[in-house]
Amino acid sequence: MIDLRTLRPLDMETVVASVVKTHRAVIVDEAWRTGSLAGEVSAQIMERAFNALDWPVQRVCGAEVPTPYAKHMEDAALPRAETVVETVREMVR
Repeated sequence: MIDLRTLRPLDMETVVASVVKTHRAVIVDEAWRTGSLAGEVSAQIMERAFNALDWPVQRVCGAEVPTPYAKHMEDAALPRAETVVETVREMVR
């Protein structure tokens, strides 16, 4: 697991090294899937480490809705741990 604490500069060397080691990538981002940083990281993985992948890059992102103010609705719009676990399990079957 890599926590990208800084986005500029984006530490793609660490991400690519992880993909080469694990042969897989799951990107979790609270932002929307469309036009998100997850899309950029995914694109760079495909450009730099495509041949190392055993499975397509997966993205688990927030719902494509404006972020709600109400806490229960915000929680529903953000990526859930269960979804991340389910995605990873599907990749390693």
